[in-house]
Amino acid sequence: MGLQHIDAAALWADLQAVRERAPLVHSITNFVVMNYNANALLALGASPVMAHAQEEVADMAGIAQALVLNIGTLEPDWIRAMKTALQAARARGIPVVLDPVGAGATPYRNAALADLMAAGAPSIVRGNGSEIMSVAGVAAKTRGVDSSASSGEAVDAARALARDIGGVVCASGADDHVVDAAGRWAVLSNGHPWMTRVTGVGCSASALVGAFAAVQPDAWRATVSAMACLGVVGELAVERTQAAGAGVGRLQIELLDGLQLLEREAFTSRLKLDVRG
Repeated sequence: MGLQHIDAAALWADLQAVRERAPLVHSITNFVVMNYNANALLALGASPVMAHAQEEVADMAGIAQALVLNIGTLEPDWIRAMKTALQAARARGIPVVLDPVGAGATPYRNAALADLMAAGAPSIVRGNGSEIMSVAGVAAKTRGVDSSASSGEAVDAARALARDIGGVVCASGADDHVVDAAGRWAVLSNGHPWMTRVTGVGCSASALVGAFAAVQPDAWRATVSAMACLGVVGELAVERTQAAGAGVGRLQIELLDGLQLLEREAFTSRLKLDVRG
């Protein structure tokens, strides 16, 4: 799609499509964030299913509208299940979102990620700067699941990775950079540092990308829409939390409320979007 289609009105239309169509998003994700991601999808208006048994993942991917894979808490059976689901999703032509949590942290994690990607290229990869650089083959240090590189530092790696998979890559951080194999590049500057102090927010971003990609066939626009939505919701949620004199415990709830109750005027007036290519 042309760049003229990427504006607040278009991105809001994608959010409305999620709310109206309630896509089924199959997530094989880490157990630290499973509950929060499911609630984020529900609050957005999507329908989550969190199934990881090898015996059913192919069937589940067969009825879902998108598949989200998150390698946060790895173990061999889950890796095999992810590969099976990935192949089933690719065979059906539904979008696959990969969140390479902690990529670069350990040899086992890197090997598992390489094995997974060898089974089939994802449609979209979303991670922090260090994770994207690691997946792209650029040396990057990862502190557990935290990034030691900014999202801006990862743009070149993200663009190379997008070309390699023939899809979309989002390097998230203070600014979210969304690039694709065709050279399109959008920068989103919403959000708040407090969002990094609630476990599962980054992982929920990947889940939301899956929901948007399920209803918007342009994977780049879908990723921009999802990250825009979460960024604006995050800003508003932090403001409400701080106004109440509360901290990040309350922020978790405010984020979920914001996903459900976000209105068009707030979204369009808050959106900080820069399309660079």
